[in-house]
Parts: sequence; C-alpha cells; structure tokens
Amino acid sequence: MSRKQQLLKRHRRTKRIALLIGLLVLIAAGVLVAWWLPLILAVVLWAAHEAWFADHLFYSPNEDYAYAFPHGSEVPGLRLDAGRLLLDAPLAADDTLIVGIELQSSWLGRFIDPAVELLGLQTPDRQVFERGVGGRRYLNLTGAADALAAGKLQVRGRFCRINGQPTLWRFRQPDYRQQRVMVIAPHADDAELAAFSLYSQAAESWIVTLTAGEIEAEHYQQMGLPKAQAAQLKGRLRAWDSIAVPRWAGVPEAQCVQLGYFCMQLAAMQAAPDQAQASREAQLSDTRLFRQFNAFALPGDEDGAPTWHNLIADLRALLLKARPQVIVLPTPLLDPHADHICAHAAILEALEGLAWQPDTLLGYANHLHDNDRWPMGDSGAGVALPPRFDTADELVPCSFTLALSQQQDKAMALGMMHDLQPRAPFKRRVRRWLQQVLAGRSPSPYGENEFFRKAVRRHELLWVLKQD
Repeated sequence: MSRKQQLLKRHRRTKRIALLIGLLVLIAAGVLVAWWLPLILAVVLWAAHEAWFADHLFYSPNEDYAYAFPHGSEVPGLRLDAGRLLLDAPLAADDTLIVGIELQSSWLGRFIDPAVELLGLQTPDRQVFERGVGGRRYLNLTGAADALAAGKLQVRGRFCRINGQPTLWRFRQPDYRQQRVMVIAPHADDAELAAFSLYSQAAESWIVTLTAGEIEAEHYQQMGLPKAQAAQLKGRLRAWDSIAVPRWAGVPEAQCVQLGYFCMQLAAMQAAPDQAQASREAQLSDTRLFRQFNAFALPGDEDGAPTWHNLIADLRALLLKARPQVIVLPTPLLDPHADHICAHAAILEALEGLAWQPDTLLGYANHLHDNDRWPMGDSGAGVALPPRFDTADELVPCSFTLALSQQQDKAMALGMMHDLQPRAPFKRRVRRWLQQVLAGRSPSPYGENEFFRKAVRRHELLWVLKQD
C-alpha cells in the first residue's frame, strides 16, 4: 500500500469515528430537545463539512514545511520593511526565486483560505496556503526580480500575518527553452499539466505518452457501451489526444508518440518484466490498437505485448532518435501516483548504458501525497512550493512564468483533452458551490475539472533532478 493510500485510509477511519460521534449527538438532541432539531442540525453540519472540512489534508497546517536547498543558493540581505520586500543586490529576471516566510492564520483564516498578496507587479499575485496555517511556507517570486530590485514589491497577508524576516533563495539554470526537450507523460494530459509552457517554447519538443489511460470509462458506459468497449473508446480518444493536442503548441505530429501500454499496469509490468499485463478493463492484451496514430514503428510494435521489456526498448529507441538535452518526467520524491513512479523508473532504466545521455532531468508532480488541493488558490495565481517535511534530499526548484496569453493557450490545450471534459459528479458540484458561497473559493473560468484551477497558473514548477 502506498503512503498516500495509507494516509487516505487513516483519514477515512477518522471521518467514520467523527460521523459516529456526530450521529450520537444528533440522537441526543432529538431525545432531549425536539424531534425536528436533528434534521436541521444534520443539514447545517453537512454544509459546514462540505465547505470547510472536505479537503484531503494529511498533515497539520501548523507544521513547518522543511526543504533542503543546495549550499550557496541562499541570498543574504532580503528584508521586509513596512510591507515591502527590499533587496540591495539586483537579480537576473529569469532566476527561480523562492522566499521562505513564517505565517500565522487569523481566526477567519480557519474558514477562508489565507493568502499572501504580492503587489507592485504588472499583475498582482495571490499565493494561497492551508486554512489555519501556522509555520514556515515558501513563496514563489519567479518573475518578480525587477519589482524586487526596484523596491516596488509589496507583500500583504490576507487572513494571516507574516512574522519575522523572510529568507531568499536564488536558483540559476540554463534557458531550457533553447534546448531539445522530451516530456514523459504517463497519461495523456500529464505533459500539458506539468510543462506546457516549457515544451511549447522549446527549440525542439517531443511528447512521449506511456499509457492509453483507458480505465475508469464510466462516462462512456453512459452512452450504452459495455464496460470493455467503453474502455477501448476512452483509450482510443486519449491516444488521439496525446498525438493531436501538442500540435496546438507547435509540436510536429511525428514528435508526439503514444506507447499504448495499459493504465495502472506499469507496476505489474515492472515486477515481472517478461510477462504481458493486459488491460484491467478493456479486454485487451495488445498495445497496437492505441499506437495506430504514431508516425513511425517502435520495437514494441513487433508483437504488441504489454511487457516492461518492450517499454524499455521503446524508450531507448525514442531516446536515441530524439537525443533530448532535457527530459521532463514525474518525480517520486513528490508524486505518489503508481504510474508516475514507474514512468520515472522506466526512464532511468532506459538510460542505463545508452550512448546518448541528456544533460538535464527535470521532475514534476501532478499529484501529492499530503494535499490533494495543491497548488492551492485560484487559476492564474502563483504556485508556492508544495508541502514537504523531509530534508534528506536536496531539492532544486525550476520555475517558469506564464503570461496571460500562455495561460489561456494552456487552458485550451487542457480543454481539448477528453478526460477533462465530463461534468463533475453532482455531489462535487454541490460541494464547490458551498465552498464558493461560504468559503470564498472562486471557480476556474476555464473549465469545471479541478485541473483547470490547479494547472493554469502564473508559474509552472519543475525540479532539477540531474544537471551536468
């Protein structure tokens, strides 16, 4: 069982205990006060839960985030004076800038998302944190170097206060947009969620999608299709998306590749590299149905067997053909999704002994262990660093800024992804309405799916895993 599954199991157990206690209280109220009181209280408590206590937050908001950054990355001299961030030394405009601050929530910040507002920029920013926040957090100031150097950058707590003095870290990286980039996507849409800005501007880009993402096809079963046919249709659509959508960003069709392995089967493939792992739902044991849009043949096309050995052979062939200087892939240091962990492992194995080696590996996290809502806040806002409580590994952030037009292009790319188009379940829509009315959370203007809020932002945040 993964760490996230363990946390979710514990969270559900706690909620069941709380539900039992609440039920006993309601019964007591009905017996001791009035028969109708439990009905009113039940509605009020349910609405309060949906508005304020439905987030999956598997840590205390009073815990300090803990990061280990490389020696020499800290920049001395940053100070907070009368609400302005001041720094005597200038910084390069394209540096990744991270500022550590101490936050303390107000009592209203336990019900409305606390945030740090950044003023003095061309467009103001608001980076949001957990309700009831109390401790060390990390702002992303990438793109704010000019305002910081000019002394124009103001910071203001919203439903929280900033304590003490901030700390600044600067991370300098090459301009990866001038290099050959390959994005490894376990599923169609992972590349767009994590790195649309980078791959849409790179000198040359390749998008390699590992799985067809065919499972959980209930939306297509509502059309009257049997489960297996619905899964096949969903897989074909997502295979098409993985080839077609990057064209919106100018990636040539021949450089968009779908490997067609089956969703949530990569771990089983890795555990038994010679054994074929059929789709869980599509009644398929041949990957070639989902590889039909590829522009050229790969080693796995010979037999279509969904094996780990075929996956590694496909990746090696692609690496030698594309010769990417930068590979963007999920990082298991932050992302707990099983297919994402296996995608990372597959790339490392494919690179072993290969004649071509990339200069840089950049990691991304489209999911988190501890906080399903991260990045917190609204579409268009900056992306603060995610929760982390382990300093065993040094992490080097690499952040890209997106102008409004780039955010809009990214939103349209996500909107073309079939998996993000179906409506949310009714219960989730009611929850979001309650959170909008009672907790001040704004819906995304780009779409209903949660990824429009999470991913269409002022920043894309990656992590330097290897740098030559």
